[in-house]
Amino acid sequence: MAIFEYSVINFLFITLIIIFLSVVLRSRNQKNTSVPTNWPVLGMLPRILQNSHRIHDFVTEILSELGGTFEFKGPWFCNMDMLVTCDPTNIHHIFSRNFSNYPKGPEFRKIFEILGDGIFNADFELWELHRRTTLSFMAHVKFYSLLETAAWHKVETGLLPVLDHFSEQGVDVDLQDIFQRFTFDSICKLVLDYDSRSLSIDLPYIPSEKAFNDVIEALLHRHVLPESIWKLQNWLRIGKERKLIEAWKAFDEFIYPIIDLSEGEGKDGFNLLKSFRKAYEVNNVSCLGDSRDFLRDTALSLMFAGRDTTSTCLTWLFWLLAANPSVEMTIRDEIETELHLKKDKKWRFFNVEESHKLIYLHGALCESLRLFPPVALEHKAPIRPDILPSGNYLHQNSRVIVSFYSTGRMETVWGNNCLEFKPERWISPRGGIKHEPSYKFPAFNAGPRTCLGKEMAFIQMKMVAATIMYHYNIELVEGHAVSPRDSIILQAKHGFRVRLSKRTV
Repeated sequence: MAIFEYSVINFLFITLIIIFLSVVLRSRNQKNTSVPTNWPVLGMLPRILQNSHRIHDFVTEILSELGGTFEFKGPWFCNMDMLVTCDPTNIHHIFSRNFSNYPKGPEFRKIFEILGDGIFNADFELWELHRRTTLSFMAHVKFYSLLETAAWHKVETGLLPVLDHFSEQGVDVDLQDIFQRFTFDSICKLVLDYDSRSLSIDLPYIPSEKAFNDVIEALLHRHVLPESIWKLQNWLRIGKERKLIEAWKAFDEFIYPIIDLSEGEGKDGFNLLKSFRKAYEVNNVSCLGDSRDFLRDTALSLMFAGRDTTSTCLTWLFWLLAANPSVEMTIRDEIETELHLKKDKKWRFFNVEESHKLIYLHGALCESLRLFPPVALEHKAPIRPDILPSGNYLHQNSRVIVSFYSTGRMETVWGNNCLEFKPERWISPRGGIKHEPSYKFPAFNAGPRTCLGKEMAFIQMKMVAATIMYHYNIELVEGHAVSPRDSIILQAKHGFRVRLSKRTV
């Protein structure tokens, strides 16, 4: 009880001081710099909290001013010092050249404990098992056929009926919510062989589908709050931690019954859950605990990747297109030309190979990912002391935050037009896709941990984007503000509300 009382008093004391300093900071003229003042005792935390409502842009301003790397000093007693970087040379060093020195580590696992032994938390042998099993599944002759069938089925039975409904009713709709439902249903089918049917005309509330939104916000708070505070909140079941606990319960109640049901169905069929169950048995990883828990962690991690990254990219793509109608017209012309739709004026579902012809659309998707990478930042910690190319010294287990969001907005990396939406920057002189190194374009991570579903994501996004652009005109709801959410996944904070009207083609 004494420890509890001390923690509460400590928390209240810190909160009062931060509020006081925030008031002082607001009432005085700020010096002409984004770099936070390093206050006695409290370090730079007050200015960070003052800008927590725009944390990604605020960090970008600091990094731009300081050349891409920033040493944050936290309160003296909270072990919150960290190095923040978006420098491509540092990213290349951390994620590729010195990869073995930067595992996810115990601190990362502590923050992302909800993902258990899934691939995002895994290191060494366990990570190799996840990667090997996933690659084997994606290399299977049936994989792209399964992906193609599942995606077009969801377009035909979910996406088009829902969008037609809102178009006919003449009412606005949150397009981000539609994309999240689409990708949730799609990844559930691919991983669990289960269709949750969240993308239906009545837009049903499914706790496990909505739980992802609560998780990503709570995880960002764990990055910026002292561990003692968020652990206390978790113990008291208050704030963001309460929502995280509720989300955990929703995930378990959704995934475990499907795991149990699939176990009784035998080993026939083709889906990721069955592949990982076999890998668990063959590789004798019983040291991880019960197979149900391992499969739950695996499924949740893959669902996390499949739902949020793809839906986030599509959301920002259509927001950017709304502000750049000439780009939208060019993409529509490409769709009609490359898919031979101009002659008969009739939409048709295209296959994986045909999706590769949509080069300008590919460039537009890359621009969306550059400006709004779905995973905005990543946490790293060296297991041995290291010196980064930027010259910064890192102690063993010191905290490193890599801002992928900021990398895409650096003039030193992308030129003085870095904030412009230009799909042309991704097209080579010969008319093909211009490839950029992952440390410069880390939207799919970088180095050995580069996202295995990159190709799958582009195919699915092209299917959805082309379908919507061919069938509908999209108009933003007047007065609806769209800005990045302060979370690990860079969703639109208040959704993306639009009005749809059928195109005459």
